Amino acid sequence: MKLYRLLTEDDTSAFCHKVSLALSKGWELHGSPAYAFDAAKGVMRCAQAVTKDVPGKDYDPEMKLGEQ
Repeated sequence: MKLYRLLTEDDTSAFCHKVSLALSKGWELHGSPAYAFDAAKGVMRCAQAVTKDVPGKDYDPEMKLGEQ
């Protein structure tokens, strides 16, 4: 089964750490990152999709993807 997550964060080192942590847990980058202005907060925001193949599991909408 392939899992999908969209990681988002303000444009700070926290975003890079979030993506790096996912990569260290076996997630793979999917597509290019996105970058947009959040007018409500007045900051730039980043997003990066990641995917991970998880053998032998059935999808459950209650699963915590970050723990996979």
